[in-house]
Amino acid sequence: MPVIVVEVMPKAELLDPQGKAVAGALNRLGRSAYSGVRVGKRFELHVDGEVTDALLAEARDVAETLLANLVIEDVVSVHELRDAEALA
Repeated sequence: MPVIVVEVMPKAELLDPQGKAVAGALNRLGRSAYSGVRVGKRFELHVDGEVTDALLAEARDVAETLLANLVIEDVVSVHELRDAEALA
């Protein structure tokens, strides 16, 4: 079954308290290679049938009207899940 992936992140200019907490925890655990963390959301929309450009455009509209709060978040990606991505 085809899947469309929508990724939403907090706007870059806004504070990300959850990301700061994760970054602090990483540092306390001795994982100091990471200079920052931003926490976002990932939605997987299962599709009946083929994923077309029109369906991807509709999914972006759904993301911008329902899945993301555009006041504080950006929709950063809307794409079809590839087999290699599913295995990662």
